[in-house]
Amino acid sequence: MKASDRRLPADLLQQIRVIGHSLGFQASGISSVTLDTEHARYQEWIAQHYHGEMSYLQRNIDKRLQPEQLHPGTLSVICVRMNYFTQRSTDCIDLLDHPQQAYISRYALGRDYHKLIRKRLQQFADHIALLIGDFGYRVFTDSAPVLEKALALNAGLGWRGKHSNLLDRTQGSWFFLGEIYTDLALPSDQPVSAHCGECTACIDKCPTAAIVSPYVVDARRCISYLTIEHHSVIPLEFRQAMGNRIYGCDDCQLYCPWNRFEQQTDETDFSARHGLADIDLLACFNWTEQQFLDRLQGSPIRRIGYQKWRSNIAIALGNAAYNPHIVESLKQALSNASSLLIEHVHWSIDQQLNKSPDTGC
Repeated sequence: MKASDRRLPADLLQQIRVIGHSLGFQASGISSVTLDTEHARYQEWIAQHYHGEMSYLQRNIDKRLQPEQLHPGTLSVICVRMNYFTQRSTDCIDLLDHPQQAYISRYALGRDYHKLIRKRLQQFADHIALLIGDFGYRVFTDSAPVLEKALALNAGLGWRGKHSNLLDRTQGSWFFLGEIYTDLALPSDQPVSAHCGECTACIDKCPTAAIVSPYVVDARRCISYLTIEHHSVIPLEFRQAMGNRIYGCDDCQLYCPWNRFEQQTDETDFSARHGLADIDLLACFNWTEQQFLDRLQGSPIRRIGYQKWRSNIAIALGNAAYNPHIVESLKQALSNASSLLIEHVHWSIDQQLNKSPDTGC
């Protein structure tokens, strides 16, 4: 019997939502595999080179736009979202005004979400199998060529904000997404209407003007991209705008009015580790490579590598108030440094010395 001919329990959709909630997902929905409205949008974004150095985004486009190409037999996609926020937006905004402290995107303060959500999605599929028997599926979370936001949009999990992130009226945008591609023929949910109206807060507050038009982000200008995905020297025009942001950027979410409904997560794995919520810049710049590896074990930050980590922090140190200890640490970092780190350190030293009282600046 084909999966599409399988007789499913009449209340299966309700049971799926109950299962999702029991596993810590705040919402679950069903998307069809039809993403026709995304074809022109995505290909135009690639054609504009807004993906920067992320060459993987221009590969397997057919699999992104046609889920059944990625996982043969897929008829429906179960989409979920899970809150990760552990603080208040006002506290985060306040941290941006303390240039001697490091700002790390709030999603990366705790355990790597990929592992946690993938495990929960597997449990989700196991629970469904207990109800209906074996079925075909594959789980994803920010992995493989999957258009997560488009699928979640179709599944009614939120609307696309002008910053391109998904928004929910009751919980804002501080959540991760995950998917179960399945051969079950499930009825799709309806997309929700958009509620951004005339608001342009995310566009106005972006430090590097990366939101080039409503709903369109030029990754090459985005601090999240520059500090995580960009492996070359960070362009001069963006360095001061980075401030103390050393891994990612949350400004478009911090200033979004819908995040006044933000809700803190119950997932303890997302809580900040090793003081990362407001760690001193110089302290983490002076970590040895072994300390970096040990303290960021299980963290998504670890993937950028030690030299990139220090390179990002070097720029932030250049943006901090003059401190002779900063200058000394930067100079010491020049030995055995990568060319990327050397470039950023020299810039940072110049920035520091220009602010030195001895220069009269």
